[in-house]
Amino acid sequence: MTETPTFVTHLECSETGKSYEADTLHGLSETGKPLLVRYDLEALGAAIDKETLAQREPEFWRYREFLPVRKAENIVRLGEVMTPLLPAPNLQAEYGGDEILIKDEGRLPTGSFKARGLALAVSMAKELGIKRMAMPTNGNAGAALAAYCSRAGIETYVFCPDDTPEVNVREIAFQGANTYLANGLINDCGRIVGEGKDAMGWFDTSTLKEPYRIEGKKTMGLELAEQLGWQVPDIILYPTGGGTGLIGMWKAFAELEAIGWIGSKRPRMVAVQASGCAPIVKAFEDGTKHAEPWVDAHTIAAGIRVPAAIGDFLILNAVRESNGFAVAVDDDFIQAAQEDCAKKEGILLCPEGAATLAAYKQELASGRIGKKEQAVLFNCATGLKYPMPPAGDAIDLNQPIDYASLAS
Repeated sequence: MTETPTFVTHLECSETGKSYEADTLHGLSETGKPLLVRYDLEALGAAIDKETLAQREPEFWRYREFLPVRKAENIVRLGEVMTPLLPAPNLQAEYGGDEILIKDEGRLPTGSFKARGLALAVSMAKELGIKRMAMPTNGNAGAALAAYCSRAGIETYVFCPDDTPEVNVREIAFQGANTYLANGLINDCGRIVGEGKDAMGWFDTSTLKEPYRIEGKKTMGLELAEQLGWQVPDIILYPTGGGTGLIGMWKAFAELEAIGWIGSKRPRMVAVQASGCAPIVKAFEDGTKHAEPWVDAHTIAAGIRVPAAIGDFLILNAVRESNGFAVAVDDDFIQAAQEDCAKKEGILLCPEGAATLAAYKQELASGRIGKKEQAVLFNCATGLKYPMPPAGDAIDLNQPIDYASLAS
């Protein structure tokens, strides 16, 4: 078997710091908190340099020294490209900010950034001999799990709230998962997964209940720093439900500084939520370590409709340590931002990505974001998966066409 250069030393409880053995199947720590993968960063830094990295294929597996998969044959690939940083000059001019960059994660397999986390989770599941996986999802994570597990020959069970966008449900099922709709929210679906473990023998792949989705999402931070010439932006606006990507990027920046590739500067991390489901925002404003479960969660941005996040304290730590903040935006502003970006920049954001643009506009006006700050907004999925307004005026080919009337 071919070994990949990996430098994992152990896993660590994110709350207590207690060590857990690597290369062994784990879910949560003994205290019910997420486990974090730890590396021999001195050895990692000695094994790879920026010049060598620059010569590799433009995919996130280029960062393999920073990742936990030990055997190359266990890497499950579906074409994980580096996603572009797209400028938004027309919106910059309109809003009055100096630099908006949109990280378009919709270019990844299954059309969302969930591919990053699930590519790593499934690759490690393959390495650890897991044969059956299950998760709750609002759509895109389930699609990614189904795709990667089908590729790896792992059986999947996916549980969705019954108002999950139909295209997501069909995608999950079509890519091979046993797919179920439950009359509740994602936390209710998570309870089904947890309660069914003994009866079904599946591995619980819920957000942050296994250690490796963070490592996949960490590649967003590695990739972003490399794309900016091993610098970090002034501020990152991230659509936050379970928050794995925000936590992962914060971890990536710490590891990059430890090996000397970036300095001590950190972006201000902004957790963006919807007004109808904003537990992290409330906890941030209340100054608490943990977030209370949100009652009657609702928003058009299904991916951030997460009433309770098991990694709430890790999200809040990153936001506070970076001098960032958590902010909620109304659904009307999300829709308006989506239309703004499509018509003025030609970029089709998903609702969750549009929430970051709405938050940027809102907080630029409030002064919480400075006009001179270089801002990176994460569009977490292709907008093609979501409903768009009806369009198209009819032309009757049996009648003369009044071309002058076509002018807008």
